[in-house]
Amino acid sequence: MPTEFQELFPFILIGLIVIAVAVIFTFIPVMLWISALAAGVKVSIFTLIGMRLRRVVPSRVINPLIKAHKAGIDVTTNQLESHFLAGGNVDRVVNALIAAQRANIELSFERCAAIDLAGRDVLEAVQMSVNPKVIETPFIAGISMDGIEVKAKARITVRANIDRLVGGAGEDTIIARVGEGVVSTIGSAKAHTEVLENPDSISHNVLDRGLDAGTAFEILSIDIADVDIGKNIGAILQTDQAEADKNIAQAKAEERRAMAVAQEQEMVAKVQEMRAKVVEAEAEVPQALAEALRSGKMGVMDYMNYKNIDADTDMRDAIGKLSETEDDEEK
Repeated sequence: MPTEFQELFPFILIGLIVIAVAVIFTFIPVMLWISALAAGVKVSIFTLIGMRLRRVVPSRVINPLIKAHKAGIDVTTNQLESHFLAGGNVDRVVNALIAAQRANIELSFERCAAIDLAGRDVLEAVQMSVNPKVIETPFIAGISMDGIEVKAKARITVRANIDRLVGGAGEDTIIARVGEGVVSTIGSAKAHTEVLENPDSISHNVLDRGLDAGTAFEILSIDIADVDIGKNIGAILQTDQAEADKNIAQAKAEERRAMAVAQEQEMVAKVQEMRAKVVEAEAEVPQALAEALRSGKMGVMDYMNYKNIDADTDMRDAIGKLSETEDDEEK
């Protein structure tokens, strides 16, 4: 057994050495250290080990450091490492610094890192400072004084203002402010033909408002790309007003009719009540006559005169009704 172990010991030792070297090369980025030395960047092997212990990916720091050194930008390992630990994009920051240097834009590492940590794309901001960006708005509708709807589409040429990238408003604010300016300019026009004849008046009025204040951009120009005519809002409003007035008048007429019907029904009810009282009173007349005859307050001749008067009244009523019927037939 010892003889077999002695025979296998060299192979076991070689295997352990290989494993140890693999572990060392995995934990210690020796190749990255060699690349840094070859590029002229002085980085200690212990610095790379410290990055591993601090859970920093060495390549995310060293490669941008090499790039910055080759571009002549003075940044340190501690600056890049602290920005990485803060959650920033080290490579993008270094690229932005290189682009700013090439474009002769003054930009420090601290401001660049602050912009990146604020959630802005600092590289895109630097590129936008060199090549302005064009923002196209949707159709913005406004109504002139003559009631005609006018729609305008604008193209806004902006340049990034690096000094206001941290805390400055974005593109949505620019579009909203331009839209407000377009609407107010169209609304102040006496007729829609004024806007159609001079669309550049919208650009001048909007630019004079200083809409880029407090934003991360500088407005270079505002150009009206298209102007279109919409609905006749004034006529629509007048039609709606007339319809509303008609409905109000109909409602008031219906209210008056309902009140008249109610009054008529009330009068009918009163007439019926009075007729009922008359019928009730007429029903008491025979009893009163009988009582008068019994008590001697009324004689036989008086009763006969009463009947004659009643018969005469009935005859006159019959003649009156006959005359009314003949008049109706003649008509």
